[in-house]
Amino acid sequence: MFILKRQDVEITTIQHPKKDQQVPVLHYQGQTFRLLNVFSAAQEEDAKALWRDLTDNRGKACVLLEEPDRYSVWGKVRLDQLAQEADHPASNDASTAPTLFIQASLLLLQAVYFDIEDLLGARQLGMFQKEIAAVFAQGRFPKADSPAAVQHLLTTDPLVTPQIPPWQEHHLDVLLQELYRLGREHFGNSGFTSRVLEALQDLPVGDRNQFLAWMKRSPAGKVWKVV
Repeated sequence: MFILKRQDVEITTIQHPKKDQQVPVLHYQGQTFRLLNVFSAAQEEDAKALWRDLTDNRGKACVLLEEPDRYSVWGKVRLDQLAQEADHPASNDASTAPTLFIQASLLLLQAVYFDIEDLLGARQLGMFQKEIAAVFAQGRFPKADSPAAVQHLLTTDPLVTPQIPPWQEHHLDVLLQELYRLGREHFGNSGFTSRVLEALQDLPVGDRNQFLAWMKRSPAGKVWKVV
């Protein structure tokens, strides 16, 4: 539909009608668009490919926003549609978070899991498994609704498995905030965070910086003290 520059648009956030989260909304010529996906500056071709696929092949009304440090794809939305998406969180594949962000979040989840196993023992580990399964259930996380699925997420390297769950950014924010809360409860303080964040060293530098930049902008970044 359009390739726009940052000065062409206004970006605000609104309160999601059914969830405790802020949703970024792009305004252009009286129309509103919701964030679908974010790409780094080096991923220009990937961003344009997604934008063209959505507009040309799927008939979606989308804009591609070009900024100095990133590209982002936004889909036209009515604000009342957000309530419908809350009832069907996996219905719109285009709104799935970047795979990199999902993988990085899973690395942090697994780092907490294995730290509890190594430092606190089997009893605490069993408690954590039940607690994180409850987080997935309450947050209606796709592909995390069975003991086998939860075990896969906790133990399978997210950088090599093809089974990456189709989570949206709000799922990641909930996961990271709850992961901090559970880690603090199990370890007794917030000292575990620096150790757990070292798990991101498994990512290429560019990917790691991109994820940390997103995390810093999110509510989860405040509790994890990402700077």
